[in-house]
Amino acid sequence: MNLIFLGPPGVGKGTIAKEVVKEEGIPQISTGDLLRAAVKEDSELGKKAKEFMDSGKLVPDKLVINLLKERIKADDCKNGFILDGFPRTIPQAEALEGEVQIDKVLNFKAKDDTVIGRISGRRTCKKCNAIYHIKNIPPKVEGICDKCGGELYQRGDDKEETVKKRLETYKQQTEPLIDFYKAKEILTDIEAEQAIPDIVKDTMAAIQ
Repeated sequence: MNLIFLGPPGVGKGTIAKEVVKEEGIPQISTGDLLRAAVKEDSELGKKAKEFMDSGKLVPDKLVINLLKERIKADDCKNGFILDGFPRTIPQAEALEGEVQIDKVLNFKAKDDTVIGRISGRRTCKKCNAIYHIKNIPPKVEGICDKCGGELYQRGDDKEETVKKRLETYKQQTEPLIDFYKAKEILTDIEAEQAIPDIVKDTMAAIQ
């Protein structure tokens, strides 16, 4: 089963994907990770990607899709995969269509306030990168990591103003994909305001 996970930043796609990976034994593929790995390996595609990344430009869709095609040839993708964070735009989705068969698109829905609360409440440990949430997963001692005693801080891209900008970008660029995949009759909405176990249950039901 080849899946795409859609949804705004902070909706919990990554968390749900990890659960599906455990249940279904298929890999979660993030294009950001793919690009970093290709650059690290110094492959031909990696060298090309690095030129764009070093100059602060977006890596062209064609290059990302070529990386993706290489990745899904790997043995662990035999039974399928989860695409997380790609495609982000209609042109990317159209380019993907010619190369990869997508069976189902899961659209994780949550209100803006929920998403803003989830992301802006995150705190990260400066030492071990453990992640907390001031309401949902608070540390035992405020501002101190339970695991290593490091100082907790709020990352720049977790600040409320930044989250609002990220949501705006999502609405302009990525939300049109909902109708694009609805028209192909492969999209299922998942209510992402519920508790994680319930979201996982709905996700697994939609996949099966």
